[in-house]
Amino acid sequence: MKRQRILVAYGSKHGATAGIAQEIGRTLEQDGFETDVVPAAEVRDVTEFDAVVLGSALYAGHWQRDALHCADRNAEALAARPVWLFSSGPTDDSAERHEIAPVRGAAKVMEHLHARGHVTFGGSITSETPGWVAHALVRHGKGGDHRDPEHIRAWAHGIASELRPPHPA
Repeated sequence: MKRQRILVAYGSKHGATAGIAQEIGRTLEQDGFETDVVPAAEVRDVTEFDAVVLGSALYAGHWQRDALHCADRNAEALAARPVWLFSSGPTDDSAERHEIAPVRGAAKVMEHLHARGHVTFGGSITSETPGWVAHALVRHGKGGDHRDPEHIRAWAHGIASELRPPHPA
């Protein structure tokens, strides 16, 4: 039997969201799916995939441009297959304490593509993160890696269970 193919695409400036996408891809692979994990800017055609997970880092409360363009560029094909969305951004533990609603751009994409779900994961800003804003946040004690691998894997397992065909009785 042919394994279902899942695209995990992401918009990430500094790599933290790419790490989340890779964890989602690994988990789906372990659950028996074939996955491709690629930057959203490189996605030109999603028709060869059975399902798509699209994620973005949050910058000042907005989805990253590459993720938004990927959704627009592939809107018709994405609307015809199961799609899930994720965001990464809070640099505190708020994403682990309670569910965070999608930001406006992600909510619009979710509605337009009839996405099956959205989750916001904690983000990461460390001393290795480039840019003066990141350095200032770290200097003022507002940095840290708040990505929770268990939360990421649990969410990916949920996707796998929705895509897995039901067992015959």
